[in-house]
Amino acid sequence: MVTSPEQHEAFRGDLLAHCYRMLGSFQEAEDLVQETLLRAWKAADRFDSGKASLRTWLHRIATNACLTALEGRARRPLPSGLGGPGDPLAPLTPSLDVPWLQPFPDARLGDPAEAAQQRAGLRLAWVAALQLLPARQRAVLVLREVLQLSAAEVADVLDTSVASVNSGLQRARAALRAAAPALDELREPGDPGERAVVERYLVAFEAADVPALSRLLADDVALEMPPVALWLLGRAHYRAFVERVFAMRGPGWRLLPVAANGGPALAAYAPDGRAHSLQVFEVAGGLIRRGVTFVDPALFASFGLPAALGA
Repeated sequence: MVTSPEQHEAFRGDLLAHCYRMLGSFQEAEDLVQETLLRAWKAADRFDSGKASLRTWLHRIATNACLTALEGRARRPLPSGLGGPGDPLAPLTPSLDVPWLQPFPDARLGDPAEAAQQRAGLRLAWVAALQLLPARQRAVLVLREVLQLSAAEVADVLDTSVASVNSGLQRARAALRAAAPALDELREPGDPGERAVVERYLVAFEAADVPALSRLLADDVALEMPPVALWLLGRAHYRAFVERVFAMRGPGWRLLPVAANGGPALAAYAPDGRAHSLQVFEVAGGLIRRGVTFVDPALFASFGLPAALGA
């Protein structure tokens, strides 16, 4: 059965999310999806619908492209994966030599009717934990638990046995439990009130209202700021850091709501109108539990946002 580029293109969002989970980089995931679709077009006459579905066949191509890309590469961490929390008054020195984990723009998932399923496994904390696994274990876990492929299908994708897949899945689950016990279960973001909490955060931040911001934070809230390796733990440190930001840059920030990693996020523009950072949140119980602020204006283009307001 010969398939068409149009049939392949229908899976772009699905493949993009898959490659992002594997690589931790949205930009690299885009490149590998292009490579996957090109390979699929060239091999369209070799697709056999009796052996695999088109989706599984495309994910086989994408997974192997990812495994090749990951050979010899360092993992993509968040600051909390490199050491303990620091001081809110410490120097904000970027570590540009670290290949940091990147955010994922949900708008690039494609068809909204299918996006809910694709968002599974996109939470930043879960993707960060995935990066701790060896590449093939990462592939087994994602293919089995996120894409819901059977052990036999995963074995076909990875050119291995069902027994090897089952063993790899057990090891991957154990490693994930040891590294991040709170992430033992894969679940999609879904706190019904999380968007309302982030909207209140937006209002308070634009008003430079630090007490109002503080009331939205959990006692053990974490703040991370890649490419700065420093990260902070606790409401008091988060508050001290925000006060420092307003003291350094002044009020007048503008925040635009966006969707990233399966949940609400904010794009922050500094008082001079220039793109500053993308803030991705984890919300539970009506409070912000983690905020990851990606201080990289180059990421705005992936979210379809201008480099400056009014540009």
